[in-house]
Amino acid sequence: MTTEALPQLLDAQHLLDAFGLAGVLLIVFAETGLLVGFFLPGDSLLFTAGLIAAGGIAGVSLAPLWVLLVLIPLAAIAGNLVGYAIGYRAGPAVFHREDGRFFKTAHVDRAHAFFERHGARTIVLARFVPVVRTFATVMAGASRMSFGAYALYSVVGGVLWGAGVTVLGYWLGGVDVVRAHVEAFALLVVLLSLVPVGVEYLRTRRHRPA
Repeated sequence: MTTEALPQLLDAQHLLDAFGLAGVLLIVFAETGLLVGFFLPGDSLLFTAGLIAAGGIAGVSLAPLWVLLVLIPLAAIAGNLVGYAIGYRAGPAVFHREDGRFFKTAHVDRAHAFFERHGARTIVLARFVPVVRTFATVMAGASRMSFGAYALYSVVGGVLWGAGVTVLGYWLGGVDVVRAHVEAFALLVVLLSLVPVGVEYLRTRRHRPA
């Protein structure tokens, strides 16, 4: 992947224009189940998809809202189940890798700290935290978390996140000021989604031994 291509992968509107509904579902699946998908813009993507469904972006169409509210949570749940399977089969070894271009042990540490702090609820809460939502699913499988409990939390989190963020975008898509500043509001969603990451990072540093 070239450095020129990376910004396009982080641009939700570009991804929606280029790949449509199939791209949305694939990205949601990858970000919630495959380690390589942690950098994808899940929150802003769902928000922008809701805006498009509300007609908030002129000349761009995607799918009716009800279709998004069915398929996006299903893709998120499927991603979680695959992430669990990867962690269950590969075990802790999947996290014992050297830092590469995308894989960083810091991401693992962040997910581990979040998991230790919130326990099984992490599977729901992590949906709303970029990076953590990718690694927490694999970590749950590697730690042999009860699959029944994991599946239940995955369904709850998948619906709350997948449908919730999309509905937020749809609702705000009917507001004139949002229609006039779509890119600014999509960026705001990304920044807000990073707040929990920053809080968790500061907590980790505060409790880290000198």
